[in-house]
Amino acid sequence: MADTLKELSDAMANAVEAIRPSLVSVNTRRRLPATGIVFAGNGVIVTANHVVERDEELSITAADGTTHEARLIGRDPQNDLAVLQVDAELPAVTWGANESLRVGNLVLALGKPGDEVQATLGVVSALVSAAARPPHRPPHGEHRHGEHRRGKRGGGRGGRWMMQPLVDGYIQTDVIMYPGFSGGPLVSGDGAVHGLNTSGFGRGASLAVPVATIRNTVSVLQQHGKMRQGYLGIGLQPVRLPEQVSNELEQDMGLLVVSIEDNSPAAQGGVFVGDIVVALDGDSVEQVDELMSLLSRDRVGQSVPLQIVRGGQVQELTVTIGERG
Repeated sequence: MADTLKELSDAMANAVEAIRPSLVSVNTRRRLPATGIVFAGNGVIVTANHVVERDEELSITAADGTTHEARLIGRDPQNDLAVLQVDAELPAVTWGANESLRVGNLVLALGKPGDEVQATLGVVSALVSAAARPPHRPPHGEHRHGEHRRGKRGGGRGGRWMMQPLVDGYIQTDVIMYPGFSGGPLVSGDGAVHGLNTSGFGRGASLAVPVATIRNTVSVLQQHGKMRQGYLGIGLQPVRLPEQVSNELEQDMGLLVVSIEDNSPAAQGGVFVGDIVVALDGDSVEQVDELMSLLSRDRVGQSVPLQIVRGGQVQELTVTIGERG
């Protein structure tokens, strides 16, 4: 037993040592620096968006103690990611495969808010995809751009309609997030990085942004300088489908259209207040989070079928997905 624990302890310490050269201190706020991860050897750094409090006069401190000026490539506030570029060749981390991480695995959260790397140990509590996330209900009066208040080309039927999810998905752990740990890596026992830790969502839990989301964000920001999010221009509220329609579609819920923005993709596609959205491009939707996940960056500009229920009958429209401003 003692030998097993020592082997585990040594493996974790070795993982920290292997990743140490790929961690940087991110100097982008007045108080304690945060942590960044060297995404690629050409000087691309990923960190948490909420710790990058300004767009200029940014710098990072590398593992060897050298400080480099950094420029902001772009931000992904929805997933609390920011991408920086420095003119230096730094060793990149080894990124893990999402499917290799399991609930119950031991993981390390690493941070470099100062000269030395710090570590905490924990367990993977949950692996949550965007589609599997519980519905998000905003506090009263909160509205996001593109999801509309009552009274704009139609009113609600009681209750609050639901908004865009905060993240595409996340890894939940029980690691302790000390000050300055945001932007640091979530590391498995083999030394692979499986996510970027953040306290930016304020949910009382330790969350990490998965590798797939990080890769996608870096790619989009390098190409466009901003995130592209699909947009229909409708306010939605989950409703139970009539029994006949539910049996026909083999799904219980749909999304009632409670408002439509003038000249929006939905309006131009022939969507009306009172329609119930049940599928987009062949994928069924029962919660707003599911629809938002389908309105991916890759679909911006595409014309796709939108399946609705109108007057108790299932119909199909064609909408061209716009880009959220």
